[in-house]
Amino acid sequence: MDPLMLSRIQYASTTIFHFLFVPVSISLALFIAIMETLYVIKGKPAYKAMSKFWGKLFLINFAVGVVTGILQEFQFGMNWSEYSRFVGDVFGAPLAIEALLAFFLESTFLGLWIFGWERLSKKLHLMCIWLVFIGTLFSAFWILVANSFMQHPVGFQINNGRAEMNDFLALITNGQVLVEFPHTIFGALMTGGALVAGISAWKIMKKQDAQLFGHSFRIAVIMLVISFFGVAFSGHFQAQYLVKTQPMKMAASEALWGKSGDPAGWNVIAFIDPDEQKNNWELQVPGLLSYLSYSKFSGEVKGIHELQAEYVQTYGEGNYIPPVRTTFWSFRIMIAAGCLSLLLGGYGIYLSLRGKLEQAQPWYFKMMVFGICLPFISNTSGWIMTEIGRQPWTVFGYMTTEMGVSPNVSSGMLLFSIIAFTGAYAALAAITVFLFVKYIKKGPDLKSEAEQPVHDPFGVEGGAYAVFK
Repeated sequence: MDPLMLSRIQYASTTIFHFLFVPVSISLALFIAIMETLYVIKGKPAYKAMSKFWGKLFLINFAVGVVTGILQEFQFGMNWSEYSRFVGDVFGAPLAIEALLAFFLESTFLGLWIFGWERLSKKLHLMCIWLVFIGTLFSAFWILVANSFMQHPVGFQINNGRAEMNDFLALITNGQVLVEFPHTIFGALMTGGALVAGISAWKIMKKQDAQLFGHSFRIAVIMLVISFFGVAFSGHFQAQYLVKTQPMKMAASEALWGKSGDPAGWNVIAFIDPDEQKNNWELQVPGLLSYLSYSKFSGEVKGIHELQAEYVQTYGEGNYIPPVRTTFWSFRIMIAAGCLSLLLGGYGIYLSLRGKLEQAQPWYFKMMVFGICLPFISNTSGWIMTEIGRQPWTVFGYMTTEMGVSPNVSSGMLLFSIIAFTGAYAALAAITVFLFVKYIKKGPDLKSEAEQPVHDPFGVEGGAYAVFK
C-alpha cells in the first residue's frame, strides 16, 4: 500500500483515539469543580462523595489521555518528517507552551487535589480543581493554536523553504483559533454532560444510590443542553469564517458543485456522484446555506468547480477538491448526533422540572446510557470534516499532505507501526473500560462521607443517604 495512505491512516487512528479522552478530561474537571463548589457552599457530605467518585473516573481518563497523546506525537517525527521540518519553528512554540505551562498546571494542581483532601482547607482544595479545569482549557487552546495554523497560516515568513514564526501575537489571535476554540470546548462540555448523565441514568435505573445520582443527572443534562447551544452558535460563526478562508471546504461540506444561487439552499441529504462530480438527487432547505454563511437569507456561495479553477490559477495545476462524500456526510453525522443528544438532555430537564425523574420509563434511562456515545460520534465526525475537508493541503496554501510525508519510511515500517499502535490502543481501551465499569459499579463511598442513613425516596434500602437535606 502507498506510504502516504498508510501514514494518513495512522494519523487518523491515533488522533481520533486520543481525542476520545480530551473532551472527557475538560468536561469532568468542570463537573467535579461544580460538585465540590456545592460541597464548600452547602457543606453537605454527599457532594464531597460525588466529587471523589467522578474524580476517580477523571483520573483514569486523564492518565490514558496522556499516554495516547505521547504516542500521537511520535508519528510527527516518524511519518511526517517533511511536514515537521517545514512547520517546526511555528508548530513547536504552542506545543512547548502547552507542555511546559498548561500540562504542568494541570498535573501539579491535580496532584494537590488528589492528596489534599483533609490536608488543605476546603477553599484551597476547591481552588486546586478549578485550576485543573483552567489548565485543561489552556492545553486545548495551545493545541488549537497549532492546528489553526494548518487551517489558516498566519504570523510567519518563508525562509530557506521553512515556515519561520515572525509574529507570535498573530499566531495566538488567528481568526481560526478564535472560532475553533469555543466550538471545541462546548463540544467537550457536551461530551461530559452526556457521560455523567448516562452513568447516572444507569445507576438510577439499577436503583443504586439513586438519590445521589439524581443530583448528578440534573446537573449533567443542564450542562449538556447549554453546551449544545454553545456548539451551535460557535459553529455558526465558524461556518461564516470558513466561507472566507477555506471556501472549498465549505463547498465540499455542502456537496455544492456549481454556484449555489441566491439565496443558497442547504442540502439535508444528497446522493453524491464524485466521479461525475454532481449530485444525482438532493433534499434542500431553501436559503439556509446563505444564512449559515452570511447571517441573512440571501447571498451566493461559490461552488467546487469555480473554486477548483481559481485554485489552479493561484497554486498551479492539481486537484484541489477534497473527498466530497466524506466531508458532506461527516458534517451531517455531527449535526444529527448533536441534535439527538439535545433531545435526550432536554427531556431529562423536563422530567426534573416536573419532579418525575424517578418515575421515568426504563427506555429513557437506557437511551441516556446509549446517549453517552453521541457526543463522541459528533466530535469525531466534526474533526474528520475539518481535516478531510482541508485536503489536499496539510498547511493550507503552502504544503500538500503528499509533500509532508517522510521520504525514507517504507510501507512495511508503517504497517508494523500501525499494528503496534493499534494493539497498544486496544489494550488501553480495554483497561479504561474495565476500570470505568469497576468504579461505576462500586459507586461513591457514602459511608465515609455521610452523616447518617435515612429513608431512600427511590426505595433502595440502605443504598443512599439523605445528606443533601
